Amino acid sequence: MAADTDTSATGRHDVPVGIIGAGTMGEGIAQVAAVAGHQVQLFDTNAPLVQAAIGRIEQRLKRAVEKGRLTATAAAAAIARIDAVGALAGLAGAGLVVEAIKEDLGVKREVFAQLEEVVGDDAILTSNTSSLSITALAATLRRKGRFAGLHFFNPAPLMALVEIVPGLDSNPEVLDTLHALMRQWGKSPVYAPCVPGFIVNRVARPFYAEALEVLGEGAAPVAAIDRAIRGAGYAMGPFELMDMIGHDVNFAVTSTVFNATFGDARYRPSPIQQELVASGRLGRKSGRGFYRYGDNAEDVASAPAAAAQPRRPERIESGDTALRTALRGAGLEVIERDELGGWTLVDGIALAMTDGTGATLRQAPDGRSDVVLHDLVLDWSAGGAVAVAAAEVARPDALAIVANLFAWLGRDVVSVGDVAGLVVARTVAMLVAEGAEAVARGVAAGEVDLAMRLGAGHRTAPLQWCDAIGAATFVNLLDKLEDHYRDTRHRVPPLLRRMAATGRRFHTGDTER
Repeated sequence: MAADTDTSATGRHDVPVGIIGAGTMGEGIAQVAAVAGHQVQLFDTNAPLVQAAIGRIEQRLKRAVEKGRLTATAAAAAIARIDAVGALAGLAGAGLVVEAIKEDLGVKREVFAQLEEVVGDDAILTSNTSSLSITALAATLRRKGRFAGLHFFNPAPLMALVEIVPGLDSNPEVLDTLHALMRQWGKSPVYAPCVPGFIVNRVARPFYAEALEVLGEGAAPVAAIDRAIRGAGYAMGPFELMDMIGHDVNFAVTSTVFNATFGDARYRPSPIQQELVASGRLGRKSGRGFYRYGDNAEDVASAPAAAAQPRRPERIESGDTALRTALRGAGLEVIERDELGGWTLVDGIALAMTDGTGATLRQAPDGRSDVVLHDLVLDWSAGGAVAVAAAEVARPDALAIVANLFAWLGRDVVSVGDVAGLVVARTVAMLVAEGAEAVARGVAAGEVDLAMRLGAGHRTAPLQWCDAIGAATFVNLLDKLEDHYRDTRHRVPPLLRRMAATGRRFHTGDTER
């Protein structure tokens, strides 16, 4: 594509940066640009909001000085570089403009139409939209090549990730200039495709959706689901995170992606969350969401009291190499029986990891009905909670026997109903599926995982999970979930199925696309 914009000067610190919108995101982006050395022109139709935003930036910079993260001289210089402007015309000299107003296509288009009459021909125009089409936003511009998505994450001064999103007409030189500039600003930029939700907001949808589905089936309460997810190494459970994000925001993004994908079942919004939004229970900002906050706040991350010394099981036989190794490391005698496959027999109970089939329907290797399934575990030595479910016909003490066994590994159990795929396994499988779809759309596997670590806070990113557990495991799990629910929500991406067939990994540098 031929260049229609000279972007060579945009990375220079003497090129002013214009910010449209003095809300949370605009304020944060203004701070980042000012600290990076740019003169910043901050505009909002609500003039008092601009002054308040500058005041909050000044307070944050003062705290950064107190914590030794910034010198007093640097903080003073940064705040001096931020100017409040009362009209779009005040952005006339900007070399880069970042729009950060409400997610409304018509409103954003109108702002950019006005802006195009103000700024110079060499200015780059960007939107901080989290889900709207960059192509659609640029559609009414005369110079579409200089327009791109520049998606920061909240809070912008702290979150390293920035998604750079092209529209169909975006000039590659503009994208590369933005990439280089974000690195100068201390960010970790990734190129994201112009699809609904880009990378993070699309790949992360199952983290919320599967938890809401499990809750909707009545398989486990909110706190139990959150505890199971935290036990898999995630910093926060999905319900805690939705409360922090705000249900109005989270539900709106899900709805946008769902509508933009013409009703794809994978992104179907939840009636449970819709009800929260309708009632005004938006999470932390309203004082109530799935949990209560403020004076009657709930301790959402409390761990259960330490269990008494577990008893030594009478007999353990296992074909599960990882679990067998962990139990032996804890000092238990385990009889090796590879013919059991992934099953472990402990004091009359047949135990295995979920494969997407419910415990009641799962056939134990010797035909016994006392079946308990455990959730996906990446590292048995890591400790934390693990979800378990017993078959409806299992003996009454089945879960207690498994809880005693896991106590030897420093694991406490979260008892859930006999739901297909339990909690972690179905969530991670769907995250893997979304990550595979992103790779199939041309996003490098490393950038998918980087985006999910930095933008969504996933300590173990989706494609890391896939490489560690194996694509075949996730394909099998997704197939069984799709068969169980008779819903295309859990369909297997073609790329993931091919990788399962060949044994290929995402992070070997030769992943098929």
